[in-house]
Amino acid sequence: MRDRIVYLVLCAVLLVYFGLVGHRGVVLIADGSWVAVSLGVAVLVLPVLGAWFLWRSLRFVLNANRLARELDAEGGLPVDNLARTPSGRIDQAAADAVFAARRAETEAHPEDWRCWFRLAVAYHDARDTPRARKAMEHAIALHAGRRPAPATGPGPNAARRPTPPARPPPGRTPRAGPGSPRCGR
Repeated sequence: MRDRIVYLVLCAVLLVYFGLVGHRGVVLIADGSWVAVSLGVAVLVLPVLGAWFLWRSLRFVLNANRLARELDAEGGLPVDNLARTPSGRIDQAAADAVFAARRAETEAHPEDWRCWFRLAVAYHDARDTPRARKAMEHAIALHAGRRPAPATGPGPNAARRPTPPARPPPGRTPRAGPGSPRCGR
């Protein structure tokens, strides 16, 4: 709940900032000189871009949370019960085994959004945010019935989906429990 409040406060602050910057752009345009008008137009572009990025991030979070609720209702959310080091990090050997299982599930059922959701969680827990986001976007697209964007990686299905790597990058550990439900029920 605290995370939502912080997110909403930051969004409100950004919207106020966009409004102030937009107002400054309008004032510069109203000045009339070509330099002020040029700067005013440039300043107006910033709030538009910022609002677009904010909307895109908000839409991503809402869609991912909707999928998480649906997967939780089915009993399919990944379980975090991997061995941990004294510092709290996930044990690398256990994480590699679970990541391999998630990858195999996703390769066996490439059209199942549940597999891609769990793979995204594994990437996120491995602190591989770009791949986690791409896998989650893929899951969202599959759930919505849209054809996901083609991937650029190698593999037999590269034109249809991103290919998960053979294992997480060194020093990265995914989360998922052996008791997690399998895909393709």
